[in-house]
Amino acid sequence: MSEIRDFDGLRRAMAENGEQPEGPARNARAEQLLAEAEKLNIPLAVIEALGHQLKVYNYSSEKDKMFVPFARLLRLWDERPGDFDDHETHALHWVFKWMSAGMLDQPHVPLASVEKWLGEMEHRYRLAGHSERAVRSAEFSVAAHVGDVPRAERAFAAWLAADRDAMADCHACELHGQGWWQAERGRDEEALRVWAPVLEGEYACAHEPHTVLASSLVPLLRLGRLEEARAHHLRGFRLVRPMESMRGAYADHVEFCALTGNEARGLELLAERPAYFTDDGHPRSKLDFLCVVVLLTERLVELELGGQRVPGPAGREWTAGELAAHARAEALALAARFDERNGTAYVGERARERMAQRPLVERLPLGVRAARPVAVGAPVPSAAAEPVGSGLPELLAEARRLSDTLRPQAVEAWAAVARAAEAAEGVALDARDRAEIAEHEAIALGPRGAETFEQAAELYAEAEDPGEALAARARGAYVRALAGEDVDEALAAVAGPYDDVLALYAEGGTQVRQAAGVLMARARILMRRVHEADGPMAETVLGEAEAAVRELLALVEGRTGDDVRLTARLAEGHAMLGELATHSGDVEAGARLFARAAAEFTGAGLPWFACEYEARLAGLAHHLGDMAEAERALRAALEHGGPVLEPVGRAQLHLQLAEVVGERGQAAEAAEHALEAAHWADEAGEGPTFGAWARHQLGGYLVRLGRWAEAAEVLESALADLREETHGDGAVVQTQWWLGDCLSELGEHRDAAERRLQAAEIARHWPEQHDHATLAHLAAESLGQAGLHEEADRAYARAGELWRALGHVHGLVRALRARAWLALRTEDGTEGARALMAGAVEECVDALAAAQDDEEARLRLVAELGHTHRQFGDLLARSASEDADDDSIRGALEEALSQMAEAVAVFVALDGDALHARTGAELAAGWLEADLGRPAEAAARARAVLRAYAQADDDETGDGDGPGHEEGTVAGRRAEAEQLLQVALEQRDESGA
Repeated sequence: MSEIRDFDGLRRAMAENGEQPEGPARNARAEQLLAEAEKLNIPLAVIEALGHQLKVYNYSSEKDKMFVPFARLLRLWDERPGDFDDHETHALHWVFKWMSAGMLDQPHVPLASVEKWLGEMEHRYRLAGHSERAVRSAEFSVAAHVGDVPRAERAFAAWLAADRDAMADCHACELHGQGWWQAERGRDEEALRVWAPVLEGEYACAHEPHTVLASSLVPLLRLGRLEEARAHHLRGFRLVRPMESMRGAYADHVEFCALTGNEARGLELLAERPAYFTDDGHPRSKLDFLCVVVLLTERLVELELGGQRVPGPAGREWTAGELAAHARAEALALAARFDERNGTAYVGERARERMAQRPLVERLPLGVRAARPVAVGAPVPSAAAEPVGSGLPELLAEARRLSDTLRPQAVEAWAAVARAAEAAEGVALDARDRAEIAEHEAIALGPRGAETFEQAAELYAEAEDPGEALAARARGAYVRALAGEDVDEALAAVAGPYDDVLALYAEGGTQVRQAAGVLMARARILMRRVHEADGPMAETVLGEAEAAVRELLALVEGRTGDDVRLTARLAEGHAMLGELATHSGDVEAGARLFARAAAEFTGAGLPWFACEYEARLAGLAHHLGDMAEAERALRAALEHGGPVLEPVGRAQLHLQLAEVVGERGQAAEAAEHALEAAHWADEAGEGPTFGAWARHQLGGYLVRLGRWAEAAEVLESALADLREETHGDGAVVQTQWWLGDCLSELGEHRDAAERRLQAAEIARHWPEQHDHATLAHLAAESLGQAGLHEEADRAYARAGELWRALGHVHGLVRALRARAWLALRTEDGTEGARALMAGAVEECVDALAAAQDDEEARLRLVAELGHTHRQFGDLLARSASEDADDDSIRGALEEALSQMAEAVAVFVALDGDALHARTGAELAAGWLEADLGRPAEAAARARAVLRAYAQADDDETGDGDGPGHEEGTVAGRRAEAEQLLQVALEQRDESGA
C-alpha cells in the first residue's frame, strides 16, 4: 500500500476505497486514510477524510462509529467554516439526516437527545436556507419509530408538502419511506402505487430499488400478487446479497421465505450471513433480523423439524428449536431496550407481531434449488376425508363403494377397515370382506404383492366366489411379471386361471367382470413382453398381444352397462391397441386410440386414469406436428391427473407443456410451467436431475422475457446441479451462455466474461466451432466493458482466428473493429487502431470480390463495408482529440472525413435498404466539415439528409426497423440535420463567405 504524499493521492485513495465492498476492511482503510490526511497539514484534506470515514461507516455494520467523525466535522465547521468548500459544506448538512436516523437506531441514545438533535438540524437548515422537507422527514421517522401515529401523520403530510431542495433525499429513497408508511398503516395497494416509479426503474440510487423490492414482498403476498412477490424476491435478493449494510432488507427476504413455504431457502440465507447474528453496530436492523430468525425457526418447529441442524451464531451447533428460543430471547431483550428508551411499548409489540406471523401461502415455488425440509408429496385425499361414520359397518360400506367405483382412495379405505377390524373386540369379518382387504393390500404392495394376491384368491374361494378367486390369481401372475420374473413364467401362471375362467363363464358360473379381470391380466402380461423387447420385435410378439387385447374387447364391448370397472377395462384395451399400433409404426392410429381411451375414462368419471394416455397422446401429436392437439392433451392430463398425479409425473407434464407453449412464442406461460416443473421435481426428490433441467428451461424463458435478474438467480441455481454426463454439455454451455447474457444486462461484466469463457472452453471441443467463436467474441465484449482491455484484445484476437477459420467474414471484421477501438486505450495507440481498422476494410473488400455470384451475401458484405468505413471515421475523429498539434488534428479530421465519405458512398449504393445508416454517416461527415471550417459542405450534407427523408416519405422505405424505432430515428435525424444546417449557416455568416 503506497504512502499518501499529497492531496491528489489522498483523493485517489479515498475514491479507490469507496469502490471496495462494504465491511470492516473498507472501514479500517478509511481510518488509515484519515491518519494520512492529518499528516498533510491541509484542513480540507482532513475534512474530506472525515467525510469519507463517516460515509463508509454509514454503509456498513459499524454504523455506531459514525457519530465521532461527525462530531469532529461539526466542531471544525463551527470553528472554521471557511475551511469547507462548497461540496463539503453540502455534505456536512446532508449527513445531519444520517445522524438523526443513526441516533434513533441506537437504543443507548436517549430520546431527548434525538429530539434535541432534530431541533439542531432544523435550526441549522434554516440558517443555511434549506427547505424543511428533510427535517420533517426526520421528524416522521422519530414519531413512527415510537408509535406516535398522530404526530407521524402530521410530519408525513408536512414532509410531502415541503419543497424539494438540495437537502431532500433522492427520489428513490423518499418514495421508499413514503411507501413503507402506507404499508405500515395497512394500505398495501397505495404503498405499491407509491413505489411503482422505483420498481419500474424511473428512480434509482446506490440502495434502491434494493430496499423497495424487499419492503414490497409482504404487501404483495397479502394482496395475493404472488408472481410479483416471487419476482421481487429473486431480483431484490440479488441486489442485497453483496451489501453488508442492508441487514434490514436481507431480513425481509428471510421473512418472505418463512411466509411462503420456502423454509429451506430461508436457512440458506441465514447461512450466507453468520455475522448478522452478532453484529451490534446497528441494533435496529439486528432486531429486524432476529425477529425473522424466530419466525423461520419456529415455523420449522411447527413442522416437527425442531431438531434439524440450522445455521446460527458462530461457536456452536444449533437446532431449529434451540435457535428459535435463543433468537426470541435476544429479540425481546433488544426490543425492551428500545421501548425503555422510547417510553412506549411499540417496538416490542411490533416485534412480537412480526414473530407471530402465519404463512401467507402454503408453498410459493421460486424456481431456484432448495429441497423442502419436510417430505411432502402430491396431496391424496384419504378416506378420512369422506363424510362417513367411524364404525366398522360404515367403513366397510365406504370402502366397497370406493373400490366398486375405482376411486384412488380405495386402498387406504380398505386399510382403514383392516385397522378397525383388528381393534374391534368380538367382531369377525366374513371371508368375502377379508378377501377384499387382502386384495387391496396386494394392490398397495405393487410388484411385491403376488403372495398376497394368492391369499386373496384363497379367501374368495372360501367365500364361494370362484370367478374372483381366478381373477386374483391372474393379478398375482401379472405382478410377478412386474417384479422382474420371466414373462413366460407369468404366462404359465395365468394359463390355468385363463382356461378355468372361460369355462366357468361359459357355464354361467361367473360374470363378465371377473372373466374380464383374468383376460386383462393375461393381456397385460403379453404387453410386458412388448415393453421389454430390445430392438425390432417379432411379429408374433405383437400379434399375440393384440389377439389377447381383442379377445378382452370382444368380451366387454356392449356389456359395460353402468359398471365403471368394465368401462375401465374397455378403455385400457383401446389404449393397449394404441400402444401396439405405435410400436408397429402407425403413429396416427396410435394417437386416435389413445384419444379414445382417454375419452372413455373421463366419460366414465375416471379422469385420473385418462392422464397417462393423454400424456402419451401429447407425445404422438408432437411427433405428428399437431401442436394444438399436443397442447390440449397436456392441459387435459394435468387437469385430469388432479390430486393423484405423482410429483415427478406432474413435473414432466408441466415441462412438456412449457416446451409446447414456448415453441409458439408464449414465453411468459412457458416460464410458469417450467417453474411448476422445477417445483414438483424438487418435491419428487429429483432436484439435481430433472429439476436442474427444468431450471435450465425456466432460465431460458426468463431470458426471452428480459427478466434478467430473475433469470440469473435461476440459471446460477441450475448450474449447481447441471452435469455434462447427465444433462449433456450442450445444456451446460447454453445455461452459461444465458447467464452471461443476464450478467451483461445487469452490468456485471467481469462475471459475464467468466461465464462466457467457461462456456467457450466446453464448446472448444465441439466439431462445429460457430458457438465457440460466438462465445469467445461475447467474452471479449464483456472483458472490454469490465475495463480489462488487454484481456479483451486477446479474446477478440482469438475470436477473430475462429471466425477466419470458419470463413465468417462478418464476425472477423467485427472482431477487428473492436480491437481497433481497444487499441486507443492501450499501448498500441492510434497507429495500432488504424492498422486494425484498415485490416477490417481489407477483409470486407476481399470477401466482396469472392461473393459476386451470391447477391444476398454481397449486399450484406456491402453493408458491413459501409459500417466499417463509418467506424473508421469515428475512430480517427476520436483520436484527433488526443493530438496536441493543430496540424495533426486537422490531418486526422481530414482522414476521418474521407472514411465517412466512403461510408456514405457505400450506403448510397444500397439504396433505401440502408437509409438510416447513410444519413447517420452523412451527418457525421457534415459535423466534420463544420469542424474543418467548411460551412458550405456541411450545409450540403445537412440538406442531403433532409432530402433523403423527404424522398423516403414519398417511397415509404426504410431500414426495416420496427415502427416505433423508425419514427424516432427519422425525427432524430431530421432534428440533427436542421441543427447542423443552422450551425453551418452561422459559420458562413461569421466568415463572410
